[in-house]
Amino acid sequence: MALAESPILSSHFSAESDAIQELFSRSRSLKRSHSRRDEALDSLTFAAAFASTPHITRNHSGHAVHLPLSQSPERTKRLDDSVSIPNHKPPPYASRQAPRRLRLQAQEGPPEVEEKENIPDSVSRKREQFLPSPTSASLPRERLSSDSGVQVRCMARTRIPTPHGTVFLHLYHNNHDNKEHLAIVIDPAQYAIDNQSTVPPIRSHSLDAIWSDDETQEDRILRGAYVGRLTPETKFASRPIDQSRRPIDVPPPLVRIHSECFTGETIGSMRCDCGEQLDEAIRLISQPIRLSTSSSATMPGRGAVIYLRQEGRGIGLLSKIRAYNLQDVGHDTVTANLLLGHKADERGYDIAAAILRDLGLGSEQGEGIRLLTNNPDKVMALEKEGLRVLERVPMVPRSWKCQPAVSSSVVESRRAGVGMVGGDMVWGADLNKYLRTKVLRMGHMLPLSMIDETQ
Repeated sequence: MALAESPILSSHFSAESDAIQELFSRSRSLKRSHSRRDEALDSLTFAAAFASTPHITRNHSGHAVHLPLSQSPERTKRLDDSVSIPNHKPPPYASRQAPRRLRLQAQEGPPEVEEKENIPDSVSRKREQFLPSPTSASLPRERLSSDSGVQVRCMARTRIPTPHGTVFLHLYHNNHDNKEHLAIVIDPAQYAIDNQSTVPPIRSHSLDAIWSDDETQEDRILRGAYVGRLTPETKFASRPIDQSRRPIDVPPPLVRIHSECFTGETIGSMRCDCGEQLDEAIRLISQPIRLSTSSSATMPGRGAVIYLRQEGRGIGLLSKIRAYNLQDVGHDTVTANLLLGHKADERGYDIAAAILRDLGLGSEQGEGIRLLTNNPDKVMALEKEGLRVLERVPMVPRSWKCQPAVSSSVVESRRAGVGMVGGDMVWGADLNKYLRTKVLRMGHMLPLSMIDETQ
């Protein structure tokens, strides 16, 4: 087989490479006086010779190019002068094949631009990312300060029946991180079709906005931008609403900012009271509200739980599990975080503030809020974001209100609620140590005397 006909070596050889082949043949004939079966040179021999330099890898074999002999007079002279070339160096190689990382990028096309003109209408596309309004400037993905403005958009909303009543779950994207934060809205006024009820509904401004000129009613209903109750017979798409209308003589809504806690909410951990707090917050917001102290008239409870995906006070589940091990050897929750190289509390509330503004809660144009928390940092953080916190409502652990009765009958008659804990309570030495640390080292506003009474 001629060397020039080899599909692998065709890029290595030209008409001027005959001198190289003659060189190898002459070299062998000078060293041996008798012929051998492998005297004829084949393509594999040359492939190994030209691909065995440090300048080329096996993945680039067949992609290299020799410097043409016409451009290397010195090399041509060496071939003519002598058979033995003591100072011979392999010809330089120029790879025609880029690194695999660059080739894959070229196949996939340019990276996605985070700002797009319109939100895609097709539901067959991948998970939609946060898209700022067409007129807004592209914002970076890194963490933004409170004065630079975090933007959120409600991507979907749906009705969820719970043991405490119906809630409306809102899923948000943002330009701060890639997490899907949630808002659990408790508000019976959302069933109103004409939005002209005495108390304005708590609705997402970004959800009800018009996302594109060619969006259909089905597109809006699919993402949850509807009014009334959604049934096969009743499907009414919503319209952009005016959130500046404030209710008259109606108590402000009750709001809870809750951080995700897998251990407390999903498997019922009694190291903390997070699972209990989530259920208690939804229960308290769902309770009827007295319109005035001098009247017995009430109205359905209304408010929201902003559910932030910041596990373990912002350090993540992995570090949280490691912190639990440090707590078992004698450290408290604050010291454990510090030993792992974290801050005592790495949570942020700028996204929560942006979600509340989108819901028309706490902003200057919307209603003020009553904040359900024992943490003074949350109150200061929301006020720093420009929200109006009219009242702080304490959240007392259930085990502090009454002594838990530990018995099999209590376990079997578990009260319905949200999460693993449900309507029951958490208690124990681990929980008391955790609560005491939050009061003494993190400034939570709870009386320590109540802890001593439960021990």
